[in-house]
Amino acid sequence: MTHDERVNTPIPTRELERRWAATRAAMAAARIDVLLCQANQDFMGGYPKWFTDLPATQGYTEIVVFPRDAGMTLIGQGPFGVDRAVPDEGDGVRRGVDRVLTAPMYASAGYTHAYDAELTLKALAPFARATIGLVGLSTLSWHLIEALKRQLSGATFVDASDLVDRIKAIKSADEIVVIREVAAMQDRATAAAFDAIRPGGRDRDVTAAAECLSLREGSEQGLYMVASSPVGVGVQFRNRHYQDRVIQPGDQVALLIENAGIGGFYCEIGRTAVLGRATDAMHRSLEEVKAARAFMLDRLRPGGDCAAIWHDYNAYMRGRGLPEEDRLHCHSMGYDLVERPLVRFDEPMPLAANMVVSCHPTWFDADGLHWLCDNYLIGEDATERLHAYPQEIIEIGDLS
Repeated sequence: MTHDERVNTPIPTRELERRWAATRAAMAAARIDVLLCQANQDFMGGYPKWFTDLPATQGYTEIVVFPRDAGMTLIGQGPFGVDRAVPDEGDGVRRGVDRVLTAPMYASAGYTHAYDAELTLKALAPFARATIGLVGLSTLSWHLIEALKRQLSGATFVDASDLVDRIKAIKSADEIVVIREVAAMQDRATAAAFDAIRPGGRDRDVTAAAECLSLREGSEQGLYMVASSPVGVGVQFRNRHYQDRVIQPGDQVALLIENAGIGGFYCEIGRTAVLGRATDAMHRSLEEVKAARAFMLDRLRPGGDCAAIWHDYNAYMRGRGLPEEDRLHCHSMGYDLVERPLVRFDEPMPLAANMVVSCHPTWFDADGLHWLCDNYLIGEDATERLHAYPQEIIEIGDLS
């Protein structure tokens, strides 16, 4: 099977080669011999995808061993005893991979955790006295690292997350082409969702319409969150467990689509619709949201200090009598829903050209939820909005 016969929009091999070369150069400079990453889902488990163009999905662990001077080893769920060499010419899907190891291991069956450790130790056998870089400490399981450190006592373990993050965060021309298509898909999904709003329907009908269009256009994974409420009552959009409310005439509907499109890249878009007319208070608040976002966009420039921008933004909000941000209102995106850098007080990574960021100032007050959400490409002198959907409250008419 060739990589373009069944695979949904494979990234060009030249792009994978760019990533591998940049990573190996950084490893050489840091004197790291091999990298290790792990994930079991593709919402915020994008490291294996970035190295291999193959996502981790459905709770099944995927482990990538990435040597500085050799091809990768992939470890995943499968039959016992598989230890297969990949031909030099590749197998059409696993590009840059020399070896595949599998065992039937499941997070819901705790005793099987010994198998992923056993296979990883087998892959790391040549590096028993090397420097091993751990990528994504939050996605590497405790039992795996504990086993490695116990069995490879002669190795040196270092956190190599930042090394990879700084390469991963800056998007190449090939990546930007695909990301633009994802944003355009989300514009259409938003339109489909709002077209599906009907009094008597449920919140989940709205997100189902967005997901149906997205799947037809090549999306593989994502979050579709919504909340309807009477105008003037702010309700946080939520996942499907909370999407059983029946929509009423005159309601407002807040929608957030955070899905990966073709190629596996995530963007996000958020809007509010009204079954009728938006109030003057809603329009005034939207103008405040736009002004807050414009304040942010003026500061999203190469070399920008994320902590300083965060503090400047909160000073701006205080000055206008608006709620300060206490979570996250601007961050990079890529193979993860939330990717570094975070524009926040605790982020050391500076901004750079060709980062793709989501910017979504959001707050609640007595008049409800106030927000907009779009993705932007950071340029040398300006930010470019990647979504084209109108930046307004969508008045879809009273359908009663």
